[in-house]
Amino acid sequence: MKINNEEDARIMLAEWQDMPLWVRKKKSNLAIEHLELNSMYYEQKGNDRGVARSERCIAVFREYLATLDP
Repeated sequence: MKINNEEDARIMLAEWQDMPLWVRKKKSNLAIEHLELNSMYYEQKGNDRGVARSERCIAVFREYLATLDP
């Protein structure tokens, strides 16, 4: 599933809930890496809305990861 917005990120996290913790962490980190690359691409193209959207999605995954670790 492609992550187009924060809602897609939340849907993806919900789909992963039955997976082991280490898998959820790995998938979240991979999603963040992918979104960071998207953000750099959008920045290079001058697409400020794309950069902002990617950053908001990254924030969703980082907030989720923060809830997993005490």
